[in-house]
Amino acid sequence: MKNFKFEKQILKIPKEVKWCKKCIMSNQRPRIIFYGDGICSACKNNDRKQKINWSEREKELIELLNRHRKNDGSYDVIVPSSGGKDSGYVAHQLKYKYNMNPLTVTWSPLKYTEIGLKNLQSKIDAGFDNILFRPNGLIQRKLARLCLEELGDAFHVFVLGQLAYPVHMAVKMNINLIFYGENGELEYAGDPEYVDKPFKPSSEWLEHFYKGCKIDELVKYGLENKDYFKKEDLGNFSLKFFKPPIDEELQKANISGIHFFGYYKKWIPQENFYYVSKYLNFQPNNERTEGTYSKYASIDDKFDGMHYYMRYIKFGLGRCVEDASHEIRDGHISREEGVALAKKYEGEFPEKNYAAFLDYLNLSQDQFWEIIDSWRSEHLWNKSGNQWKLKHPLK
Repeated sequence: MKNFKFEKQILKIPKEVKWCKKCIMSNQRPRIIFYGDGICSACKNNDRKQKINWSEREKELIELLNRHRKNDGSYDVIVPSSGGKDSGYVAHQLKYKYNMNPLTVTWSPLKYTEIGLKNLQSKIDAGFDNILFRPNGLIQRKLARLCLEELGDAFHVFVLGQLAYPVHMAVKMNINLIFYGENGELEYAGDPEYVDKPFKPSSEWLEHFYKGCKIDELVKYGLENKDYFKKEDLGNFSLKFFKPPIDEELQKANISGIHFFGYYKKWIPQENFYYVSKYLNFQPNNERTEGTYSKYASIDDKFDGMHYYMRYIKFGLGRCVEDASHEIRDGHISREEGVALAKKYEGEFPEKNYAAFLDYLNLSQDQFWEIIDSWRSEHLWNKSGNQWKLKHPLK
């Protein structure tokens, strides 16, 4: 078993596994709440979402945009955007429906897919300025391996930059408004204090986005304990863009936090896909994503599948349960259909880019599986012979 020195959210997971009676989410998801009737907070949030007066919310949006709108041709809002369906929807709505002048800012995935680069270019070609930042590849690979070993997720190093870098650009370019897509606390269940708020302040980023771990302490641990993590490799390299600006910088720039478009506009991922297909020439994959049944979500990074596989190992929850649960709440499929989809695709190993992943992190197969198995919690997994099985599978 792993010593959870850095992945602090896993310590708060209940040992008794429960599955929502309405969708197919389990209580192993960080920050989710289960109520006495067996229904999860994501479903309760969705019931609440259906009662929102979206016309009034749009008025709030327009008032917010008017306060930040600039009339001199300069950018007035930043949209962090990899080229995916959700950020494309937000950017297009802001520019062409609400007459804002967005700057899209991209923190590069660990390893871009061909379709991911194509969709990014299609978005730019549809009328958007874009800043693409690609961090030092040597350092990012070492950080990714460190994150896999100590946080159970190599993809976490991307999450760090994806959040922090656009905020740095906002400070640098004097842009006070930053718009992400959905509020995960609402859509997927999380901290109830932030379920119905339009933005999340920087004070909550550490727990909600960074697993309770600061990059500086992780790097310090790597330098002291990992033979592949050398001080000379870091050299003059700065970790600045892997962590958000300090509070004083945010206050001086008048940035209150990151805003969620999903607070103002009803968030339906499938509809976002149809929208960007029409207006941005967004293209899905030709085949479904490993671990789920969809073809259009999280298709920018070759290693995204490993991110969800590791979540399956750590929490018994992969991509399919997440996708199906949201579609059950949206009324697109029934719970029975969701269960059937999960039984078919949940926990599928991302074989397609497995060799590239090992090469990227400089890992052998034996090293990889040693790391993976160290993240299996005793209350979730049982080993019989050479096979690992969930003790409490979805039914």
